[in-house]
Amino acid sequence: MPHRCASTTGIRLWWPCRRHCAFSCEKVLQRDKEFYDIAYPRQAQKLPTVYSVAEVKAIFKATTSLKYRTLFQLVYATGLRLSEVAHLKLTDLDRSRKLITVRGGKGKKDRVVMLTDKLEVTINEYLVRYTPQTYVFEEAGRHEPVAVRTIQFVYSQSVQAAGIQKRGGIHTLRHSFATHLLESGTDIRYIQALLGHESILTTMRYTHVTADKISTIKSPLDDL
Repeated sequence: MPHRCASTTGIRLWWPCRRHCAFSCEKVLQRDKEFYDIAYPRQAQKLPTVYSVAEVKAIFKATTSLKYRTLFQLVYATGLRLSEVAHLKLTDLDRSRKLITVRGGKGKKDRVVMLTDKLEVTINEYLVRYTPQTYVFEEAGRHEPVAVRTIQFVYSQSVQAAGIQKRGGIHTLRHSFATHLLESGTDIRYIQALLGHESILTTMRYTHVTADKISTIKSPLDDL
């Protein structure tokens, strides 16, 4: 069925027809440009996958390589993104101030995260054995950052060896870091800064997966 211009018929068109109508009015009939307020469909909002503390421990135990176990522990301890941990340099470790500087994160913004005593001990053990020169985690025999695909492959193997059925890549350790901090009572604005989120709304999605809070809510069934 041919489309008629809304300005000549006075008929309100469904949004799929409006683009055709606008083209006909502007290009064929040489009318003034018209603007239509078209509502976009809502995007699906999925909750992030989160490990329990026991599952995190199982992944670390299943990772036989000291190099990758240290890398996984660093991600869980600080909430770094995959690309951020892969390009972390030795000079980014500030031992005197107990900080790690994340340079050029998402949005090209630098930020700092904590270097705890336990994490420092783990990193020191790794550095003594592997002696990297520039990046904390380097390709074997080269002073280049470890490949992201290699990290993902080793991580997938460790999760499988740990017998964990939950779907998700190494980014799930970052989700677990944020959720476990929130469950322990850490202010959400500190978590926002640690994760490098520009908007607090992005961080607030973790409030929907804090299991300890949800599990304490009384159900109406209990009063029956």
